[in-house]
Amino acid sequence: MKKYLCEFIGTTVLVLFGCGTAAITNANPLLTAFAFGLSIIAMAYVIGNISGCHLNPAVSLAMLINKKMSTKDFIGYVIAQFIGGFAGIGLLYALLSCTGYPLSLFGFGANGFDEASAFQINMLGAIIIEVILTFVFVYTVLGVTSDEKKSSVSGLVIGLTLTFVHILGIPFTGTSVNPARSLAPAVFSQIFIDSSEALSQVWVFILAPLVGATIAAFVYKFLNKKEA
Repeated sequence: MKKYLCEFIGTTVLVLFGCGTAAITNANPLLTAFAFGLSIIAMAYVIGNISGCHLNPAVSLAMLINKKMSTKDFIGYVIAQFIGGFAGIGLLYALLSCTGYPLSLFGFGANGFDEASAFQINMLGAIIIEVILTFVFVYTVLGVTSDEKKSSVSGLVIGLTLTFVHILGIPFTGTSVNPARSLAPAVFSQIFIDSSEALSQVWVFILAPLVGATIAAFVYKFLNKKEA
């Protein structure tokens, strides 16, 4: 149960600070990227030794494929991560509601393509870039967490990797690489600012990260398979 609680807390922090920074800075690429990355670094050094600090169903899926976690824990982690995502956006909603400005001015840091993208990338492009970004992020996570010699710097490496994939991805899709980070903002956008576009597009930001993570898991397994 402690592992699941840590995943809930960590994902809440990640989504609140990451999506919150995107909301209040009009998705400034550098500020938003560092908010997500620094959130991972902070959480990695306080809950990493308990849950592994996945905070992302895509990461947990890769760990499951590589037999680094049980199916039971995978299900528990994913549930905790999605609940944490909603908790983070719920806190963001509460904070923004205390300002003198309408919620539509801020948004909730939802991902998107076509008109919802700064570069107006199409659906296929959004899928491709999310698969690529997630592959790079998850492949790095698998590599750095598999070597005990790197344990002291793993949180830093993972956080900085999340930062640089956000720097590239934000102008295209807002950068998901994490289904738990994407679902809650889309739902809150639908409910509170009547943005049906975010909710209708969110399937891309759930599916593509899972595909990217699956590819990363099998590539890592193949390349790191011990020779007979």
